[in-house]
Amino acid sequence: MVTGTEGYLGSVLAPELARAGHEVVAVDTGFYKAGWLYNGVDFTPMTLVRDVRTLTVEDLRGVEAVVHMAELSNDPLGEFNPGLTRSINHAGSVRLATIAKEAGVGRFVYMSSCSVYGVAEGVVDENSPIDPQTVYAECKAKVERDVRPLADASFSPTFLRNATAFGASPRMRFDLVLNNLAGLAWTTRRIAMTSDGTPWRPLVHALDIARAIRMTLEAPAEAVSGQVFNVGSDEQNYQVREIAEIIGEALPEAELSFGASGGDNRSYRVSFDRIREVLPGFECEWNAQKGVAQLLSVFDAVDLDTDLFLSRGFTRLAQLDYLRRTGQLDDELFWRMP
Repeated sequence: MVTGTEGYLGSVLAPELARAGHEVVAVDTGFYKAGWLYNGVDFTPMTLVRDVRTLTVEDLRGVEAVVHMAELSNDPLGEFNPGLTRSINHAGSVRLATIAKEAGVGRFVYMSSCSVYGVAEGVVDENSPIDPQTVYAECKAKVERDVRPLADASFSPTFLRNATAFGASPRMRFDLVLNNLAGLAWTTRRIAMTSDGTPWRPLVHALDIARAIRMTLEAPAEAVSGQVFNVGSDEQNYQVREIAEIIGEALPEAELSFGASGGDNRSYRVSFDRIREVLPGFECEWNAQKGVAQLLSVFDAVDLDTDLFLSRGFTRLAQLDYLRRTGQLDDELFWRMP
């Protein structure tokens, strides 16, 4: 069972698992159906249209593994209602892991984030102190803390701290740094940075995240149970200005400019040694240059213009604001049925 299969990562994960021979059952509440950019996958799973907060033990009977990624999915979205974010991303995720164990599920793979490192000096790894700066990151850290004790001989939770995702996905997101800057460059021929671009961010392509999930599911349980893995590669620790410069090299007609030092002080460089040691054969197949080339090819194919780039379906907060403003979602982000 994969939660969030109609999201940015879920829409590329489900085909990856199916190609490897796994039977995939999906759960998604359908918030982001408006965000379909192109027809780029050969498989979409049978989907249970449910909010994960309403899943029961009976819904999980017979499931061998759960991959959980259905949360409020980035920092701005997490900050719009911190209490609700905590109830979904922390309490809701811990509840899902708890009922999964009760239902006899053997594996639970949780999508955590390198954002838990916050502001860090030097290079951090899975044993480094964490310093979450946002409600989103705080919830990721608390789920790790509260789900890890559930591990035993029959239940193996694993926590994947993904670097910042990038790359093309049919269920596209333009609120991720590389995707956003590439879209701006394509539609406006400008890369206007609002900061000086000095903070460090590790990046990882959506398809490399999908491969890491598949390899985690296929690894011996004793190798991954209760473990935390940073997902990415050492070579893809970039300063934000480097990301902008890579896009500028691929699209030289785009004017590049930088601003002053911004208020977002998150900066961290990450070591990815452990995932390569424990999951032999895992290497990232994508880097920023290759990902930018992929995005520009997609933009050309779909004739991306400013209206499409800025449409609400590709920015999580804008889409949820629309659904709430039009009364389709209530204050707890449950659907209001007509």
